Amino acid sequence: MGVAILFCAFFLNLFGWLRSELRICQGLNALGAGVACYASYLIGFLLLVILEGVWSVVATVTFVRNRQT
Repeated sequence: MGVAILFCAFFLNLFGWLRSELRICQGLNALGAGVACYASYLIGFLLLVILEGVWSVVATVTFVRNRQT
């Protein structure tokens, strides 16, 4: 489900329907990465837990920083 959210945000951005600067795109990125990280944790795939965890943290920081500006 998390990867589906990430792909949705990516393709919406790719086709120009959603700009990456918009908070909804950043929120989808953070949510999708977080869900993918949790799913990877549940199946015990440590490498993806690290990858998706870092992605989720970076996306969340971007989301929060853009809220404050």
